[in-house]
Amino acid sequence: MWPILLAGTSALIWGTADFCGGRAVQLGSGGRGQALSVTVFSQVCAIPMIALFLLVVPGKLSVSALLWGAIAGVAGLTGIVLLYQGLSTGAMAVVAPTTAVTSAVIPIGGGLLLGERPGAVPLIGALCAVVAIGLVSRGPSSGPSRVSPRVLGLALTAGVMFGLFFLLLARAGDDAGMWPLAAARVVALPIGLALLRPMGGSLRLSRRIIPLAAIAGVLDLSANGLYLLAVYEGQISILAPIASLYPASTVLLALLIHKEKLVPLQIVGLGLAGAALVLAAS
Repeated sequence: MWPILLAGTSALIWGTADFCGGRAVQLGSGGRGQALSVTVFSQVCAIPMIALFLLVVPGKLSVSALLWGAIAGVAGLTGIVLLYQGLSTGAMAVVAPTTAVTSAVIPIGGGLLLGERPGAVPLIGALCAVVAIGLVSRGPSSGPSRVSPRVLGLALTAGVMFGLFFLLLARAGDDAGMWPLAAARVVALPIGLALLRPMGGSLRLSRRIIPLAAIAGVLDLSANGLYLLAVYEGQISILAPIASLYPASTVLLALLIHKEKLVPLQIVGLGLAGAALVLAAS
């Protein structure tokens, strides 16, 4: 039950972080350079959180934990940039769930291939989570939720990167503490900084963007930490789909702030997401 609660909480926080990050990119110039700028700036703002996490959950420092974390950091950075770029188009109610479905399916298959054998009921819960994400993504056929093939490609690729991020972090070892997360940031941040100028980005963000980017960074790292704690105690084939339910909070925020409308299938999807949490915890 405890790992499911951690994964569910990480989903809630991730969804809020994605909304803030996507909104920050949208308020800027948009595009690849702006997405990278917001991503790198948000990760810089979250550096103090890494030190706090290491103090609270130090774990065992090992080369293996650092290596898996470093590779995960590259995948995570790529996923965030692509996701923020997709979210900046305004189609939050479709882009975020599409990314989440993809990121949920990969860890399920990966966990099973690595030898995980969850019970029938929790596995049904994980599959319900995937279906729920798909239903939540069923936005209206016109208006801000319409997406082009390019935007859909951004969402799918981001999902693949996040799925790999989930898998790689889980491989770091149950006693690694927050070291994999620290390694992920240590590797990802210099790469992001190196790519800023070639991709037309900058850390000089406007005043209205800075608070959103900072909040996105702190929340994203917090969600990462909760997810890492969850997989130390449970199976990734179950926990990753639960953590991938983050579009629920992203969509709800889009509804409240951008006045995007829910279709009946999206309402069913939100209900199914709750059922998935219950089944996965059984």
